Amino acid sequence: MSTDPTPHDAPPPDTMAAALARHGIGLPDEQVAVLDRYCRLLWDWNEKLNMTRHTDYEKFVARDVVDTLQFSAATEPVERVLDVGTGGGVPGVVLAILRPDLAVTLSESVGKRARVVESIVRELGLAIPVHHGRAEELLAHERFDSLLVRAVAPLPKLLRWFAPFWGSFDRLLVIKGPAWVEERHEAREAGLFRDLKLRKLAAWPLPGTESESVLLEIRPKEE
Repeated sequence: MSTDPTPHDAPPPDTMAAALARHGIGLPDEQVAVLDRYCRLLWDWNEKLNMTRHTDYEKFVARDVVDTLQFSAATEPVERVLDVGTGGGVPGVVLAILRPDLAVTLSESVGKRARVVESIVRELGLAIPVHHGRAEELLAHERFDSLLVRAVAPLPKLLRWFAPFWGSFDRLLVIKGPAWVEERHEAREAGLFRDLKLRKLAAWPLPGTESESVLLEIRPKEE
């Protein structure tokens, strides 16, 4: 007799709600629905352009939603935030869905990705400006409370990029993996923390590894 599984033996397809429940994340039904629609739009585009490596609900929730919730917990009500190098829209689009009180702006220097994210935002009906270019161009004439940075560049490079623009934002919120300690040392050796202070706000397990992710806050030292 064949032991091949029948359709009745196959596990049910995964869902956004099920993935969120596995990670103990409770969200209103309307937010779950918008997150699900965002994923489907992103994954459709991903077949044409390399927008994300997180192409199933488990990876999306375990990495993108979990990381965005850390940004959310560190963000005050009605802040103006800039997602630096949004890529496929994380954390900015996800944060705008979870925190409609925030004024979220996205920046993306790769033109094709910026156009895709703009299309996704429009289809979701979200009022999120998308800047087609580098974040520094926006900071030359706009002000934000927080800059959100995830998987963009090492700390020394980030600090050099934004050194001329500290009058245009209050703090950097940066998610990093285990290399952050080495990057902090390199930045200190280069004198990049002379007028800045760094605080680790949170740490949580990095899925599939024995390491952890951290949320760092960097802001000017008080005079």
